[in-house]
Amino acid sequence: MNRRQFLQTLSAATATGLLGAAKPSSQPNIIFIYADDLGYGDVSCYGATSVRTPNIDALASQGLRFTDAHATSATCTPSRYSVMTGQYAWRKQGTGILPGDAPLIIDTHQLTLPSLLKRTGYTTGIVGKWHLGLGSGEINWNGDIKPGPLEIGFDYSFIIPATPDRVPCVFVENHRVVNLDPADPIHISYKAAFPGELTGKDHPELLKMKPSHGHDMAIVDGVSRIGYMEGGKSALWVDEDIADTLSGKAVHFIEQNSHHPFFLYYPVHDIHVPRLPNERFVGKTSMGPRGDAIAELDWCVGRIVQTLEKQGIAHNTLIVFSSDNGPVVDDGYQDDAVKKLGSHKPAGIYRGGKYSNFDGGTRVPFIAKWPDRIKSGTTSNALVDQIDLLASFASLTGQQLQHNDAPDSVDLLPALLGRSRIGRESLVEEAGALSLVDGQWKVIRGDNKAAFDPYTKTELGNAPRPQLYDRISDPGEHHDVAAAHPEIVQRMLAKLNQIQSAGRSRI
Repeated sequence: MNRRQFLQTLSAATATGLLGAAKPSSQPNIIFIYADDLGYGDVSCYGATSVRTPNIDALASQGLRFTDAHATSATCTPSRYSVMTGQYAWRKQGTGILPGDAPLIIDTHQLTLPSLLKRTGYTTGIVGKWHLGLGSGEINWNGDIKPGPLEIGFDYSFIIPATPDRVPCVFVENHRVVNLDPADPIHISYKAAFPGELTGKDHPELLKMKPSHGHDMAIVDGVSRIGYMEGGKSALWVDEDIADTLSGKAVHFIEQNSHHPFFLYYPVHDIHVPRLPNERFVGKTSMGPRGDAIAELDWCVGRIVQTLEKQGIAHNTLIVFSSDNGPVVDDGYQDDAVKKLGSHKPAGIYRGGKYSNFDGGTRVPFIAKWPDRIKSGTTSNALVDQIDLLASFASLTGQQLQHNDAPDSVDLLPALLGRSRIGRESLVEEAGALSLVDGQWKVIRGDNKAAFDPYTKTELGNAPRPQLYDRISDPGEHHDVAAAHPEIVQRMLAKLNQIQSAGRSRI
């Protein structure tokens, strides 16, 4: 029996031993809390000292904390696409960071994380940031907006269409903009401002938070955004209330579905820019709005856990907490994030951050808590990837994936439940170039793109020639040893090319 067959056998045996031939009523509730731009070093259970995150820390102390967990990409849209589909986003064109008016990039016929769980009786919901496109062409924001989350497997949807710094700055519930006045229709453009529209570029005096780079177009709630927008005044959100609104909708979904299995995808908006936490959190940390947004995020996590406890379902609920990519400090607004950073290291010991090929771009917090099945206070160094949630949840619910389903998702249920220390053999990461992590080594494919982002001050990890790093002796990726080990570089690049050309990596 080879290693892969052993893993498959172990996974099946573990799932059977834990769950038997589980009926839907005996399956756990599942909540995936997905933070935005939160770094490995941004929470106290991963080493932060300038900000405290007691509720996230409680997940770790009562569950399983992973130290070698990754998002598939160093930016948001591709990571989210990979989570939903079990497919590396770089396999499909058009999965980069999307504008706010992009069409849906998930094929409505393919298996997704919510549609997988619906097959065994789960009620599925998304509350939070979407950023995977809506509609099939030009969107009419004043009518039914579809296809979207409901067409790829969710029963309920309450979303930010794109990102907090992009128009439209409205919530969409199921297929409709919330609180829209038909007499004041919404129009969106990513090409030119509408006649009479005031922009941040021309009227900085109107802004409560000014841009540092970009973000100087439509002004909504005193903040200039990416893109242009007119109309929809009654539907516009208030930035300081977004966390309360989203967490309230998430709580309501849990309360409404507490008597049968549910899956809640809760992609929070914090700590993405513009960072404007509620006044309750202003000044809670020494790091200004970025640190205060982390405190607000932690409060949201606590609100979810408290709701589960109040409903009496905490013990049979699997909570997975992670982030869509690594951290960024100045991502386009003058919020004192750089000035007040102090000794805080958002990516921990890891080099780079959001947008970067280095590990700071994709190594993220990853915690799993399930009191009925996961031993509390444990830590795992298993190599895991968020893309594996789909195959792992298939195993959890006793389902077999078809050959074309989730082509890059690996069943890591034993590792996710802390029953095994064995994780992935390898994984591919996406930033400016593709990288392959394989056991002890990481190779970054050569790329002639810029090595440094002058706006975010991020080391992007691009270089004309391939780079090789020893993940054991040099986890911070400070010493490129490609010249000393050309045979390893050649072997790993060949494996990366094979994964790329095969169209799948799941056997």
